Amino acid sequence: MATPAPIPGAGPQRPSLSLRLKAAMIMGATGILSKAFLYGLNRVEVNGLSRFLDILDSRKDPAKRERGLLTVSNHVSVLDDPVVWGILPFRYIIDPSNLRWTLGAADICFANKLFSNFFTHGQVLPCHRLKHSPYGGPFQPAITQALGLLSKPSFASSTNLPFSRPPPNSDENSDGHLQHHPAYYTTTGRDLHPSPLSYPLHRRYSWVHVFPEGCVHQHSGCDLRYFKWGLARLILESDPVPDVLPMFIDGTQHAMPEDRGFPRFLPRIGKTVRVTFGEVLDYEATFGDLKRRWDRLVVRERERERERLASRGGSRSWKEMFTFTSGKTPKPPSPPPSPLPTTPSTTSLDTPSTTPTPSTTETSLYPPPDPTYHDTTLPPTLRNGPEAQEIRIQVALRMRDEILKLRRSLGRYPDPEPSFGLAETWREDGGIEAKRYKSRVDGSDIGQD
Repeated sequence: MATPAPIPGAGPQRPSLSLRLKAAMIMGATGILSKAFLYGLNRVEVNGLSRFLDILDSRKDPAKRERGLLTVSNHVSVLDDPVVWGILPFRYIIDPSNLRWTLGAADICFANKLFSNFFTHGQVLPCHRLKHSPYGGPFQPAITQALGLLSKPSFASSTNLPFSRPPPNSDENSDGHLQHHPAYYTTTGRDLHPSPLSYPLHRRYSWVHVFPEGCVHQHSGCDLRYFKWGLARLILESDPVPDVLPMFIDGTQHAMPEDRGFPRFLPRIGKTVRVTFGEVLDYEATFGDLKRRWDRLVVRERERERERLASRGGSRSWKEMFTFTSGKTPKPPSPPPSPLPTTPSTTSLDTPSTTPTPSTTETSLYPPPDPTYHDTTLPPTLRNGPEAQEIRIQVALRMRDEILKLRRSLGRYPDPEPSFGLAETWREDGGIEAKRYKSRVDGSDIGQD
């Protein structure tokens, strides 16, 4: 396969050497510690690893990748990421270009500069959770970034990727060899994060891992909660569609139970951790009919909007129809709550919402972030219309079923409760504000910190 041509105007095609070394050191050290914890202090059972390593081997050269890789699993402990990746052989954990990207709780993983630098180089995207922030939902910037990582490199330019000067004293400013400043995106209107889409060929068709339950769910039988809709966006809107691979995790909840006592910050040892990798799903058989429904809905909405504009003499493009105009300053939302727990955690994809218009208030040392990067390119019908919602519900249910198939194949768990896959089942827990609590629905221990 011929090496893809550089994308015009995209700047360097991969990060500078210093940035690549930082990522390799952080991810390598984290992987080594995870491996030592798993194999030195616990017992490990892995199913399907050789098959998964074959997939990673086929993706080692970004130029030869043909689509993104999306892995999806249950979430039973704050240790799930990064500890479970300690099962990978050493040669994989020191190669960040072929390691996972994931979503991390913005109020925890990006609570301060130290955490932000660590998790950014650890290939974590800042994700807001609606329970703790009005900036959450499936249309937040972290989902757009994840879509770009899974998609063909031209995704960055096709989504109006904002370029701006980096913040003072950033890694990019300190790198004397870097002549191009990467794009920065905002998640609230008051923060900036370097976009992984700045280096299109280096990040070509990346691997993204998500926990679509959206919280730590420690059920006695390892049953699953409902899956949130950001997952459906990644499955339906990536271009081309990604390879989707289910995973099932069990045992890390015993190493880090939510109801643990003192010393709470220390994991327990002598446990058995089980990780099962499924096969890449047959996309057509699993999601094909829903993908076609989604594509027809998109085409139909485009035509309707063109007709509405034509009747008014308008001529704007599809992207311009549903994007903020940069000449107007949006009204800032009320400041979100900002709890700063001390235990880092990865999170998952929030439930749908109307994304608040971001504030353009920012320090005078660099221009305010471009509010257009909040994903408003989808019109209301495709965001919250009944058919769009139904398609996302079905995608999430089918993906959940694939993970339950892995769970069932192990032959050690009770039959799942079908109602747990529906969001309305969990409304009884909706009014609970605590970050750790016992679910009123299934008696499980829930953790959101």
